[in-house]
Amino acid sequence: MNLALTVLNITAPVFILASVGFTWVKLGFEYRVEFVTRLAMTLSVPCLIFVALMRTDVDPSALAALSLASLAAYALVAVGCFILVKLARLSVPMFLAPLIFGNTGNLGLPLALFAFGEAGLDYAVVIFAVMLILSFTIGIWLVSGGGSPVKVLKEPSVAATILGGLFLWQGWETPQFLTNALELIGQMAIPVMLITLGVAVARLETKAMTQAVFLSVAKAAICVASAWYAAQWFGLNPVATAVLILQVATPVAVTSYMLAEKYGTDAQPVAGLVVASTLLSVITLPLILAFVI
Repeated sequence: MNLALTVLNITAPVFILASVGFTWVKLGFEYRVEFVTRLAMTLSVPCLIFVALMRTDVDPSALAALSLASLAAYALVAVGCFILVKLARLSVPMFLAPLIFGNTGNLGLPLALFAFGEAGLDYAVVIFAVMLILSFTIGIWLVSGGGSPVKVLKEPSVAATILGGLFLWQGWETPQFLTNALELIGQMAIPVMLITLGVAVARLETKAMTQAVFLSVAKAAICVASAWYAAQWFGLNPVATAVLILQVATPVAVTSYMLAEKYGTDAQPVAGLVVASTLLSVITLPLILAFVI
């Protein structure tokens, strides 16, 4: 009973905020996803990442191990999902990237914060940064057939990761007034992203949900197994292990649908994955939390 209540306390705020966005759209109110997403990804998320890295109390060697474990986990997920897509005789450019890269920003960061506090958020930010770099290189290459490494450096969240890592390594800190301002801006990120997730899901139209449900369940299993194995391989502590599993196993990101639209692939099957995996996460994420807590 106590475990169920703990999991409910962690997951309920996430889905309540997403439901706010979902209900907002269904009531016919205006919500400009493009503006809000740009605000979050250009300003609030980079500030969140930078301050979290700069002020983290996690040992640098532990962060290095977590970064390597994250890379290993995503490599294992990529192999597992590639086999899944081939066995299902589906398009690799259309399905592989969405299955690999989950919603580590909108769902992973708040879940890690609610479940494990500031320490969990510190770990989650590192994993999120690794995922961002991979998705803006390998992910775009898979979807579009080509990607430029220069684009990665232009992404504000990646630049914030590099700068935050430098400050952490050197032991530097920004002046207190600036830190307070950056922290305040960063605090927008989590509620705004969760509400936007609900808005995006409410606006998606999709068909052929049976395939999407099957792929979503298979993705969750592959991700949990891959993250657990990578965590054991690199000897991560229990909290880092739990956060890695949680982050890697998040459902398909709405940005996967946006990338599919941008690069001209058939976006409707990807939309189906977003909807199915997000709805299933109401079940899978509490189960994962019950397993890792």
